[in-house]
Amino acid sequence: MTIKHSPVFDTEKVKQHYGDKDGVAVEYVCTTDINRSDMPVDVFYRATPHPEFGNRYFGLFVDQSGRIMITNADAVEDFEFGMVVNDEGDWEYSRSHHDFKQFSNGSMIDGGRQYIRSSGYHVVYRIKDGEFVKDED
Repeated sequence: MTIKHSPVFDTEKVKQHYGDKDGVAVEYVCTTDINRSDMPVDVFYRATPHPEFGNRYFGLFVDQSGRIMITNADAVEDFEFGMVVNDEGDWEYSRSHHDFKQFSNGSMIDGGRQYIRSSGYHVVYRIKDGEFVKDED
C-alpha cells in the first residue's frame, strides 16, 4: 500500500526549486503540524544537513497573514503518524489537529500529531531519514 498525502504546495516545484538552489536532492516527506496546531506544514528532506542551519528537514507553510514561511522541521522524526486504509486501499493520515477524515469503507482518522483517534484498525508510522517506517513499539 502507498501513503496518500494532502500537501499545501506543489511539492514537485518545491523539490526542484530547493534542489537547484542548494545543489542537493530534496524529497517531499509529509504534511503535518510542526510549530502550531492546525497550521499544516509541507515537510521536505535532504540527506546532508543544511550548511548554514544544520537541519535536514525543512517545512513550508502559510502563516495567519497569508505569507509563505519556512521552518526547521527536524522534529518530524519525533512524531507518530496514525494511519488508516482509505477507500482506494491506501494508507492515509490526519495532517493536523482537527483534520478529520472519514471514508465510506468505515475508516476514519483524526488528531494529527496531537492524538490518534480512529475507527477500526490503524497502524502507527514514524519518519526516519526522510521515509515513513512502521513503528514497532
